Amino acid sequence: MTSAAFNPMLLPNFAQMLWAGASAHGEAPAIIERDQVTSHQQLMERAAAIATVLLERGLVTNQRVGILLDRGADAAASFFGIAAAGGIAININETLRPRQIEYVLEHAGASFLVTTQELLARQPRAITTTAPMLLVEEIPASGQVTPAPRIGTDVAHIIYTSGSTGLPKGVTISHANIWAGMESVATYTRITTDDRIASLLPFSFDYGLNQLLTTIGRGAALVVEKSPLPQVIIETLRTRGVTLLPCVPPLWLQLLAVESFRQRPIPTLRAMTNTGGRVPLEAVRALRTSQPQAELFLMYGLTEAFRSTFLPPEEADRRPDSIGKAIPGAEIMVVREDGTRCGPNENGELVHRGPTVSLGYWRDPEITGRIFRPNPLRPEGTQELEKVVYSGDVVRTDEEGFLYYVGRRDTLIKTMGFRVSPDEVASVLYASGAIVESIILSEPDEQRGERIIAYVVLKPEGTVDQIRAFCATELPRYMQPARYEVRDSLPRTSSGKFDPKSLKSEGSAPPSP
Repeated sequence: MTSAAFNPMLLPNFAQMLWAGASAHGEAPAIIERDQVTSHQQLMERAAAIATVLLERGLVTNQRVGILLDRGADAAASFFGIAAAGGIAININETLRPRQIEYVLEHAGASFLVTTQELLARQPRAITTTAPMLLVEEIPASGQVTPAPRIGTDVAHIIYTSGSTGLPKGVTISHANIWAGMESVATYTRITTDDRIASLLPFSFDYGLNQLLTTIGRGAALVVEKSPLPQVIIETLRTRGVTLLPCVPPLWLQLLAVESFRQRPIPTLRAMTNTGGRVPLEAVRALRTSQPQAELFLMYGLTEAFRSTFLPPEEADRRPDSIGKAIPGAEIMVVREDGTRCGPNENGELVHRGPTVSLGYWRDPEITGRIFRPNPLRPEGTQELEKVVYSGDVVRTDEEGFLYYVGRRDTLIKTMGFRVSPDEVASVLYASGAIVESIILSEPDEQRGERIIAYVVLKPEGTVDQIRAFCATELPRYMQPARYEVRDSLPRTSSGKFDPKSLKSEGSAPPSP
């Protein structure tokens, strides 16, 4: 559904997406979970109740509110409710440990944390924060509130993602960014009120959040499955009549390993989408033969611009290694280091321009200035009038303008659909007290994309088992090293810095016990 009620120029607060949807779709299901179904009307009323309590507790416009909740109706209602109250939402991955949660809350200057007592009890230790905690189990099921007036360039959301400095950085998303991203993706994937969209990824991940936004924006239904077991996921897809299945490469590989997915098409499934890394060519072909009734959208995106490219499904068989062309409403440029445009088959940096380009990094003008730069291809003297995103990804185009991913310019590790900073992993290894020094590298892994390898020099009393146990407490699974290499010393450059390139040139040593 698209109507004037959804025009962000008229109703720029993205919470209006839910309020208008409740009016249009009423009792139609919005969030389908294993133990409950929440209608669009009920979701709006729950969001209004959360907004009301926040306002009663003293929330003022532009204050930040963390959301630490299991994916589902309460997490969705909190996201929209914070916006309705005029606040700025921060989705925190529920698998994070206290160390990461505390950093996000402090860096964002969060005024509240919306969570549950049950989730707090699952943490290995108490979360230390000055932000008062708002327990959703103590909030009424419904309420009434009118979404606060906002304009499109107001900050709506902060997405924390690993950065090259070793600490997560907050990508600052505007209300207009959210509207534009939802509209673009919902348009090219042709989402309607008849769709049931699988939710297998966290709302803290921009791709996972996209499923929620397109669901609400088009009056569809979101089918939430929290089990990590592929057999359970496949059963949910069948029993719930899922029509759109978004995954990241490791999950696709897990599903393809199950015979019931590989050999029995899901009759309701009309489309599959991928981002978060390249799907191996063999897996692309297997998806096409396993679920031939479903269109396959191979996509590329960066958090700083939400979604950037997609490959039209009719091209998936012809060019399965391509990331496609720009999404509707955006332009993708491939540029040389001097800012001039690359020719066909010439490697260059992917640069994104358009309405989904975010506002920069929260409280980090230096990195913002490096990544969000003037458009180099505008006429002389007008470049400063528009900011574009330099992705750090090297790509090329073919003669027909289709894009192909080559690699990253920086050192971020892409594993299990996440970007991981080696420095952030190393900082936790040092905090274990078991090591003298460490270098974090990666190597290709068919299941994960890349696996994290930790080269360490142990203290006399330190052990690898001690580090593993510490990381299991302090890091989510996707950030934990897959292997440890114990060395007597680590290589350095002539200036005294660690020299990861020397380790890479050595090749992999035998795994440590």
